[in-house]
Amino acid sequence: MTDTSQPPAPIRAGLDKQPHEVAAMFDDVAERYDLTNDVLSLGQDRLWRRAVVNAVDARPGETVLDLAAGTGTSTEALAASGARVIACDFSLGMLRVGKRSKAHLPFVAGDGMKLPFADDAFDAATISFGLRNIHDPDAGLAELLRVTRPGGRLVVCEFSHPTNKAFRTLYTEYLMKALPGVATRVSSNPDAYIYLAESIRAWPDQRELAARIGGAGWARPAFRNLSGGIVALHRATAPHKPTV
Repeated sequence: MTDTSQPPAPIRAGLDKQPHEVAAMFDDVAERYDLTNDVLSLGQDRLWRRAVVNAVDARPGETVLDLAAGTGTSTEALAASGARVIACDFSLGMLRVGKRSKAHLPFVAGDGMKLPFADDAFDAATISFGLRNIHDPDAGLAELLRVTRPGGRLVVCEFSHPTNKAFRTLYTEYLMKALPGVATRVSSNPDAYIYLAESIRAWPDQRELAARIGGAGWARPAFRNLSGGIVALHRATAPHKPTV
């Protein structure tokens, strides 16, 4: 007879997760997500967020999509410009935590591969550290293009590959050995951060991601490295549609 009194096994670190599994993983870490990120990044996440805000360059009267917004920390920073910024995420747990502390912001549940917004709805779209968690990142980039008006802006901030070989080796060691240990002390689900570490290590480098952004239809993709290439900040523009 099967013992059904035991708690469910924690989500493990395989990279072949289905969207509902990834959403459940983020639901589980939502309460301490922002604190954990701050600790694991040694405070660098604040610098990266500021770089995203500057790159998006949101202006009063504009409508901006912050995809994979989590608890809305990045959304709040973007909204300080006076623009209307919508926080969208597929983790209901993240959205609940965000809405509790940032009730003034609009939070919308949505799948990055099938966004609940009309064509050309946004002047700018941004996604930070969430593209690699979309089941099909290329479909996600195409969907972001669909909801961004012609001439609108895309900003993608994502983990990448350090440019210095020695530093890259040290960074990989931190990801795969130190990060899970730190996460054990500060996160409610350390296994989730094993998955995140493995997903970062498997993610394409700066030039490959820039090529994929262009391949999804975005114009003039470009990037710059942050923190020695730990993170890359990508920018592109939605092309104007040909006139008949």
